[in-house]
Amino acid sequence: MKYKVLALDLDGTLTNSEKVITPRTKAALQEAARRGVCVVLASGRPTVGIQPLARELELEKFGGCILSYNGGKIIDCQTGKTLVQHAFPPDLIEPVCTFSRYWNVVPLTYDANGIVTERADSPYVQEEARINKIPVREVPDLPAEVRYPIHKLLLTGDPADMPHVEELMQQEFAGKLSIYRSQPFFIETMPLNVEKSASLDLLLRSKGLTAENLMACGDGWNDLPMIRFAGLGVAMGNAQAPVKAAADCQTADNDHDGVGLAVEQYILNEES
Repeated sequence: MKYKVLALDLDGTLTNSEKVITPRTKAALQEAARRGVCVVLASGRPTVGIQPLARELELEKFGGCILSYNGGKIIDCQTGKTLVQHAFPPDLIEPVCTFSRYWNVVPLTYDANGIVTERADSPYVQEEARINKIPVREVPDLPAEVRYPIHKLLLTGDPADMPHVEELMQQEFAGKLSIYRSQPFFIETMPLNVEKSASLDLLLRSKGLTAENLMACGDGWNDLPMIRFAGLGVAMGNAQAPVKAAADCQTADNDHDGVGLAVEQYILNEES
């Protein structure tokens, strides 16, 4: 079996427009896991926002993994062990929040239960809560509240403003943080050089594997490094144009079993 690790973005990839895993895709993934493929749910979501999908796929039975915070953390679903972890630089939390306030975007981070932010009423904060099905806790001063290790700060704001804010942030924090948009209204701020592909590389090495053993499916900007890195990079039919251009192949969109079809073609049928 060539592809021993299968990395899947969640929103716009694994789940459909209703944030549901379709039956055909679920069946294909569970069969791949039964055959020994390590299924990795790879997302910018916090760990707590990915765990329900991991439980739905029963990854705890097969040793699948959760890659959360765009690579900030990887845990083994079977053992609960943390395999990879990167902490956000504590000394940059205050500067990022100050920058955010100046440009009228709302920063948020996470604790063990859900979202922590200074503006719980922001529609984009509420969207992050809806996507992850987690509560929001409002605090008066986010940097003062965060006295524990975090893996990322997510900046939220009007999609019309975010390209300019992203550019300014990349200038302000060049050489200090990795900064990129994951949605038109979300800017991810991560520890430098932390992304899905870098953490997947560490996971593969720990298993004695290489990128050639990795199949990855994605649709968004933050999936680009992972798609390029994988031995087989698969773009969803609904993927952004740069993702389609970088991918080795394209599958159906997330409302028409794109992941399931790709797994059937490149993993299950290869074995049969």
